[in-house]
Amino acid sequence: MITYRDTWKRLEEMRQKKPLVLNITNIVVTNITANVLLAVGASPAMSVSEDEIEELTAFAGALVLNMGTPCSSQINTMEIAAQKARELGAPIVLDPVGAGASRIRTDTPLRFLKEGWVDILRGNASEIMALGGSADKPRGVDSLHGSDQAVEAAFALSQKYKCVVCVSGEKDIIVSDTEMIKIANGHSMMTLVTGMGCSSTCIVAAFSAVEKNYLKAAAMGMSVMGICGEEAALNAKGPGSLETNFLDLLYNLDEDKLQSIKVEK
Repeated sequence: MITYRDTWKRLEEMRQKKPLVLNITNIVVTNITANVLLAVGASPAMSVSEDEIEELTAFAGALVLNMGTPCSSQINTMEIAAQKARELGAPIVLDPVGAGASRIRTDTPLRFLKEGWVDILRGNASEIMALGGSADKPRGVDSLHGSDQAVEAAFALSQKYKCVVCVSGEKDIIVSDTEMIKIANGHSMMTLVTGMGCSSTCIVAAFSAVEKNYLKAAAMGMSVMGICGEEAALNAKGPGSLETNFLDLLYNLDEDKLQSIKVEK
């Protein structure tokens, strides 16, 4: 279980230490995810270069592997970074964007999991269910399932690959072995802004750089994401102003705002 006080303590620590979160991510979301990391208090770095990735990983407080626009050279870069991060003990957060939609989007995350390179797996319900063996085909990168439908798959993946699994949705569900935390913050309009899911992965990674209980780190990241999203929607006229409001709220987030966290167990 997490509390708003725990979350605030780690957020303050993050803002003081500004951990480098290294992203090997997709071309669609680099701008928003970098801005989200800056707003929350971390330091973003983006690279797809095999020539520099091992050096950059040596400085990383956390590593994000995002499968949003996969290609063979990017996957090779991910492998180099993952091996270096594992050697140095930096947490690795995997976002299996579109798992189930194509072979490369399914097989690659599963291989990373089998290699033991993943500390936190964060995806929508359809992605998590696809990695768990579901035959249902997702609609591109969008989820066709509610997060509650992915609980069994999440627990199975967590137990098999010894990682935390975070399922985003109307309620975010975070599991580790036999533990489960539900976060009930957020707003439906967030699904209309490209990169919001990927941004939550980055915030989770930023928290994992300062909170070594990765179940708590994932829950803290999702609660911050949800609180800022629902607050941003209050005065938003649409997804464009929601994105702007979201970044401002993330930057100005304080202990009082964190008291609106809705945690279930």
